[in-house]
Amino acid sequence: MIVLFTDFGWQDPYVGQIKAVLAQAAAGVAVIDLLHAVPDFNAHAGAILLDALAGQFPSGSVFLCVVDPGVGGPRGSLVVEAAGRWFVGPDNGLLSIVAARADAARYWRIDWRPERLSASFHGRDLFAPVAAAIAAEAFPTDRLSAIAAPEVPFDPADLPRVVYIDHYGNAWTGLRGGLMAEQEVIEVKGQRLKRHTTFHEAAKGEAFWYVNSVGLVEIAVNRGSAAAQLGLAVGDLVRLGQTQASLH
Repeated sequence: MIVLFTDFGWQDPYVGQIKAVLAQAAAGVAVIDLLHAVPDFNAHAGAILLDALAGQFPSGSVFLCVVDPGVGGPRGSLVVEAAGRWFVGPDNGLLSIVAARADAARYWRIDWRPERLSASFHGRDLFAPVAAAIAAEAFPTDRLSAIAAPEVPFDPADLPRVVYIDHYGNAWTGLRGGLMAEQEVIEVKGQRLKRHTTFHEAAKGEAFWYVNSVGLVEIAVNRGSAAAQLGLAVGDLVRLGQTQASLH
């Protein structure tokens, strides 16, 4: 399958244009719309989200990833194989965290340039044909050169900031819940929030944090919008508060 992960949104023609290329170049391969609301131009937030989401997909999945504010400039183009999955996109850090956190990863630079290459839409003209070839089990060796590492890596450590806000107003952070076993309180925008396991445990209108379904620390309000109630935005800093031991 081919999995689409972009900051394109839904109201513009870009997703449809990419799907048209994939339908021709990888006929019969399932195309999954994972996320088209990666924070605009924010490759670092995208890299955190991609790592959190990719593990739910089977080995062999091909992720076509486009958060590319440097399109048309000197940034490179990249193919990554990590944990049995493939990732195609710009070499701007977007693919670096999922690769760095995998047990092993391999990298290729995309050397090929199609006859038609828009300066502003490499997702359609460059990345989509390469992703389609990989998904169709025709690895494009003639279009790629093996490299040791991406040119632009992000620090693979947890990111203590808001990286995504869903339509409910829940704020996903770049903190992995598995590393928060002893943590009971976090602080964001001057508000100290307790931990709950489920929404049911929180009172109506109560702001809290929990570990969400993809394993990230999420800030929420039971039957409300955390973004509106707390004034949250992507990029806001999250601080760790008292541990369970220090609360007793």
